[in-house]
Amino acid sequence: MEAWWSKMFDVSPELAESGYAWEIADAPILHNALNIADISHALELLDAGVTSGEDTRTLLSGLLHLTSLSSAEVNYDPSIGEMVTCREQFLIDLVGPVAGSLRAGRTRREAVRTALRLVVREQLLSLTRDSCGLIEAICGRSSDYSRTLMPDYTYLQPAQASTFGHYLLSFADPILRDADRLLSEYVHVNSSVAGCGGANGSAVIRDRKRVAEDLGFGKPIEHIRDAMWQTDPFLHVLFAATTLTLGQDRLAEDLEIFASREFGFLSLGNSSVRPSVLMPQKRNPYALSVIRGSTGILIGRLTGQLALSKAPSARSDTYIYAYGELPRSLTLAGQVTRLLTSVVRDLVVHEARMKSAIEGSNIEAADVAHLLMRTCGLDYLTAHRVVGVAVAHAMDGDRGISSDDIKWALADGGFDPGQVTGDEFHEVLDPMALIYSRKSIGGAAPDSVCAMAERRLMAAIELRKRVDTEQEHIELAESRLLMRAREFVQE
Repeated sequence: MEAWWSKMFDVSPELAESGYAWEIADAPILHNALNIADISHALELLDAGVTSGEDTRTLLSGLLHLTSLSSAEVNYDPSIGEMVTCREQFLIDLVGPVAGSLRAGRTRREAVRTALRLVVREQLLSLTRDSCGLIEAICGRSSDYSRTLMPDYTYLQPAQASTFGHYLLSFADPILRDADRLLSEYVHVNSSVAGCGGANGSAVIRDRKRVAEDLGFGKPIEHIRDAMWQTDPFLHVLFAATTLTLGQDRLAEDLEIFASREFGFLSLGNSSVRPSVLMPQKRNPYALSVIRGSTGILIGRLTGQLALSKAPSARSDTYIYAYGELPRSLTLAGQVTRLLTSVVRDLVVHEARMKSAIEGSNIEAADVAHLLMRTCGLDYLTAHRVVGVAVAHAMDGDRGISSDDIKWALADGGFDPGQVTGDEFHEVLDPMALIYSRKSIGGAAPDSVCAMAERRLMAAIELRKRVDTEQEHIELAESRLLMRAREFVQE
């Protein structure tokens, strides 16, 4: 005869299909973290005198067995209930009714939210580390091409002379800022809800600070109700992960354009493309499509989580649809970041084609107008109009602007063309000379680009060190917790 405690309630097929199945789908993500949360709680019950040494030993033996099993080997079955109930049933079948002790002083939401924080904090560190890797790749390639001339574009129109190194490095700072945001939000995610109990505190767990330390958290979240129901740290994390991929999407979209036959500025490495199954000549930029599509998915998930959070306080629907969506989103952001890192590292840059795109583009026009201001005493509006006339004159002749065109335009406007010397014209009409003149902070001068790249690289290295320190701390805490449980079972 089945023991009365083996199954406490029946689940309708409709509820199992529409509700519990959704939560059960998150079991592969949270399974290992739930093991850690349960082992910690079992040890706390022992320390509080709630469970005897014998019962705790039995309970811990079952929980340690769970750590050796994958989620697929545990009966996470929506016909039983959600994850915590399924785990309880599995433990009851394994070690008997003592498994029910895990309910003492703890709600299911505390168990799962502790597990969620254990998972997300690891993902935050991993995503920050991936971001550092991308920054390092960008900085390396930027320094390599700090002297590679190319037009800088606005609205796909040639604007001014630049270098590929200066262009590429512009994507490092947004990534660095998002990595900083992720790591700063880590402080809030790496805070403990363990020991909260119900709505007003736990009847059995007295020292929440010790529980937090045992789990490797930085601190317990002080207010019990806030600890149980806060959503803002997770929204901020998802927002930072989404903006991180948005910056990558911009680069991916640019690279797709620059890799087109019409531009021909660069080629993607073979590992980043997918050949057409029909047309032998086509190398489709598949990696870039993945980056762009994944960014769209993350925007959708962020919007969904924001919508779920628009609710009265103390509503589980703001969480049960986040337990899997948030970790999956962070996983996707990490995959995208690593993918773009490989794309950047494998780029083949066609320097001659970039340089040739400058010819006839008249991207020196603004510098010529500034020269006319200095040498002819013109206000900038007048100088702007004179140069515009010179550009139109050059285009009529199907050529780029020259000193002759400028002198012609000056004379046509009633100004003395002799006020500007040939050497001065030569300097502003030489794109590389213009690049070397851009020595102010953030300018395109090669030395400036290399110095900026070095500083971003150092910042990424420092971030990585902070990540490694945090990673070592939580790994040590979890290993100590498991060691204590194993040693107690073996006594």
